[in-house]
Amino acid sequence: MAGRITRRDFLNGTRVAIGASLLTPWIEAFGRDAPDFRLPEGYYPPATTGLQGSHDEAWQAMHARVAGAKVPEATIEADYDLVVVGGGISGLAAAWFYRREHPDARVLVLDNHDDFGGHAKRNEFTVDGQRQIAYGGTESIDTPSGYSQVSSALLEDIGVDVSRFYDYFDQNLYDDLGLSYGIAFDAETYGERRLVTGYGSRPWQDFADEAPLHDAAKADLVRAFTDERDYLPDLSREEKVALLSRISYREYLADYVGVDEQVLALYQRWGMSFWCVGMDEIPAIDIFDYGDGGSLPGLTYTLKPEGNRGAEPYIFHFPDGNATIARLLVRQLIPAALPGSTMEDSVLAQLDYTQLDRRDADVQIRLNSTVVNAVHAADERSVKVTYVRQGASHAVRARHCVMACYNRAIPYLCPELPDTQKVGLAYNVKVPLTYTKVALFNWRAFAEQSLRYVYFTNDFYKQVELDYPVSLGGYNFGSDPDAPMTLHLCHVPYFADIQGPEQWRAGRRQMLATPFETYEHHVRDQLAQALSGADFDADRDIEAITVNRWAHGYAYSPDLLWEPDYASDAEKPWVIGRQPFGRIAIANSDAGASADTNTAIAEAHRAVQELTG
Repeated sequence: MAGRITRRDFLNGTRVAIGASLLTPWIEAFGRDAPDFRLPEGYYPPATTGLQGSHDEAWQAMHARVAGAKVPEATIEADYDLVVVGGGISGLAAAWFYRREHPDARVLVLDNHDDFGGHAKRNEFTVDGQRQIAYGGTESIDTPSGYSQVSSALLEDIGVDVSRFYDYFDQNLYDDLGLSYGIAFDAETYGERRLVTGYGSRPWQDFADEAPLHDAAKADLVRAFTDERDYLPDLSREEKVALLSRISYREYLADYVGVDEQVLALYQRWGMSFWCVGMDEIPAIDIFDYGDGGSLPGLTYTLKPEGNRGAEPYIFHFPDGNATIARLLVRQLIPAALPGSTMEDSVLAQLDYTQLDRRDADVQIRLNSTVVNAVHAADERSVKVTYVRQGASHAVRARHCVMACYNRAIPYLCPELPDTQKVGLAYNVKVPLTYTKVALFNWRAFAEQSLRYVYFTNDFYKQVELDYPVSLGGYNFGSDPDAPMTLHLCHVPYFADIQGPEQWRAGRRQMLATPFETYEHHVRDQLAQALSGADFDADRDIEAITVNRWAHGYAYSPDLLWEPDYASDAEKPWVIGRQPFGRIAIANSDAGASADTNTAIAEAHRAVQELTG
């Protein structure tokens, strides 16, 4: 954790066209009346298809700021008790915690995206007159039993009862229909593109016989799954854990299980949607908590798993993922925006975006607004927050400010911070990834091939999978294969010759330069391969595609092999980075170095306590 932050650290060398107008001073605002930012009737971003998530308007202003555009002058237009920079789950939770402490407080939430929720994004489609709801980012309430007391209490307070998902989530549907996992082998590695179904559900020898592997690789694959052998027989359990924590899963398979190179290639990208790196960078011990597409070979008899999920199933999922949590927080903050009173009735309730930013309201959520500066007044009794919206600059004054945006942006927004804190904030290289949702008129082609999930060994999208079978609040999952379905595909840029955070910088450069047409092409091409054995036609069967591009996606998590050991929490860069500074506190999942909703909420609570405790 050394060195200074440079312009390239933030832009990561992104060679993307930034308009000249963004590199010159923004339109300045002097002495004008506070403008009316109320959104127009009919404004409803969840129904927008095409390229979403980090759409161009969401990132260009901040990149221009880093590239040299000066902070625009702007006269203070309004005063608030709290200004929150970032309207994701952490930012909304910070506003909620602050209002709980100060019920009469005036709060402004500023977000650069066209919707609130951050990565917890809701996608909607209309297919054959039926409303389809999907998750464009944060997927589920993963392992709620492991949530902190603060996070669990917030979920309960906003109306989330996780126990109800045992009734709402059909855990048996796909098994009852005989659907299983398939592997789409690539031609470059295996000589041909071939789909093999029944991964993990058929006898391993039968699966291997159909795979385009040579004989030695087939034998190794079968052995790795069926041979009841301890590949570390001379080590105690403690010694096994220590070894498996410092070697990669690929190294374990190669050097201890001794499998063929074709088997190693099969699993190299298996964890891309979770860790966003190859299996040569993931500690072998960590694969116990990750199946995603079926079993993984080799460790079953070496070390019995002691995963953190235990017996708790992965079922705590709203149709829009954790976007419902964001919507329920908005309901608490601005009741008029979302009718109803339960988590169930929120699912189909139409959110009224015109209520988010009313002039006379105590809580305002202002979208399409990129903060470019946050500095203390000379008397240090307030913070001036300057932001850009539709090319014009604006400023507000806040008694307190919570930075719930990306850690790496904060040093540019808060130039007063100490250099050591800026370096700590810059340590978090966020991970780029894309969630693409494909609305189909039906999913008969998957049922015909007994498929629920297809893993691609080396292609643009790592997987395609059927949606989670959850029905609640009047929203019914299409359990009949002739009903509409929203597919989930995940793309993470992969570079075989780059490791460590530099691969994510390269991935961000690539992602921001990739047009929607490229994503669409690979959707069609890979679905054609996955469904080649069924009656599927992309032109006929696809209704719509939404690409949720997150160039700054997952928070950095210190669980990969390159992470150093720290003598104490105080030495960890993200801990150094999240320290309060005057009337400014720092939240978001980056501050806890963990890309999950539990962390986002807990860090919001800590930040508010640092300001008001």
